[in-house]
Amino acid sequence: MRSVEEHQRVVAGLIRRRTPIAVALADSLGLVLADDVVAPLSLPGFDNSAMDGYAVVAEDVSTATAAQPVLLPVAEDIPAGRTDPLTLTSGTAHRIMTGAPLPQGATAVVPVEATNAATDTVEIRASAKPGQHIRRAGEDVTSGTTVLRAGQVVTPAAVGLAAALGLGELTVIPRQRVLVMSTGSELVPPGTPLQPGQIYESNAVMLAAALREAGAEVVASPTTGDDVAAFRDALIRHRSDADLIITTGGVSAGAYEVVKDALGAGGQATSGLAGEVEFVKVAMQPGMPQGSGVVDGTPIITLPGNPVSALVSFEVFLRAPVRSAMGLPHPDRPRRSAVLIEDLTSPRGKRQFRRGVFDSVAGTVTSYGPPASHHLRWLASANCLLEIDEDVAELAGGSDVQIWDLT
Repeated sequence: MRSVEEHQRVVAGLIRRRTPIAVALADSLGLVLADDVVAPLSLPGFDNSAMDGYAVVAEDVSTATAAQPVLLPVAEDIPAGRTDPLTLTSGTAHRIMTGAPLPQGATAVVPVEATNAATDTVEIRASAKPGQHIRRAGEDVTSGTTVLRAGQVVTPAAVGLAAALGLGELTVIPRQRVLVMSTGSELVPPGTPLQPGQIYESNAVMLAAALREAGAEVVASPTTGDDVAAFRDALIRHRSDADLIITTGGVSAGAYEVVKDALGAGGQATSGLAGEVEFVKVAMQPGMPQGSGVVDGTPIITLPGNPVSALVSFEVFLRAPVRSAMGLPHPDRPRRSAVLIEDLTSPRGKRQFRRGVFDSVAGTVTSYGPPASHHLRWLASANCLLEIDEDVAELAGGSDVQIWDLT
């Protein structure tokens, strides 16, 4: 059987980064910058008021107090957005709003709270130091400065900065576009009355959610029965929109394994699909049957159909390379050491990934639920995976174990 590490390398080698593209600011959030962003202008672009108040010459109000205010005629009213250039004459004041351009000659702004708020002759009831409550041009950003770096994730603050600089778009590493296909004649969509022998489809919905949580885009998530022609038609219909194809089900050793029948040795020739998909057994539990390759130039990863196997396989083989292909930081789940609470057994020769509950305060972990691959309920409530090596058959309570933090 192939080792977990070997299959991780195979899968990672298939997933490729897309060419950077320019996207609108509204679409850039959470993506990674492909280029540095250099400021095309300064911020602020002009000297402006940091307060609602009065623009003055500081020396004119140097003696002002609440008991002996300085009286100044109000020569202009300057709201934010006024564009005509103004000059303040010594011995006068201009009423000014926050963000409004400072008039030529003004050296300070007196807050409205330190005045009588008049519009004709204002009482200045406090002195002002030169530069008080003035935002100088370029004190935040100087034109020509690199303000965002390639490799940086676009945050709301980064979007705001780009908008403030007049940039309508950013060049980013695009999301991976993923086609998720679930197979099985027993599967029906939620909301459909179940017939005997039928179950609701959950893998495509679950994997699509996992991909979106990892930052990728899901282009489609069709479900097909165990029919090679129907599977082939769905694959052909959607593959041109995808950078990566993920299937679930139809890869085991039994009959009606539609993915293996369509994509395995000889299958692609009869299905009209070009490429090569290799189906292997990986020394792990759950998730032993796996496949990987290329179909019509698009990478394809085939996962087992049991729900826990499918999601654990995604975590072990796909999440990190998908995030890496988008340039996202920390692509791997955090690995931690914890003290095992109870005794455990594990199948020798296979890497076991057990559902677990990690207590970050105590630094302890306990296994959670049965190890079988159809017990999805327990995975839904777990916050970690216990990783037990292939050469370990028994673990005693109190042993140190490695976990994958899923939170």
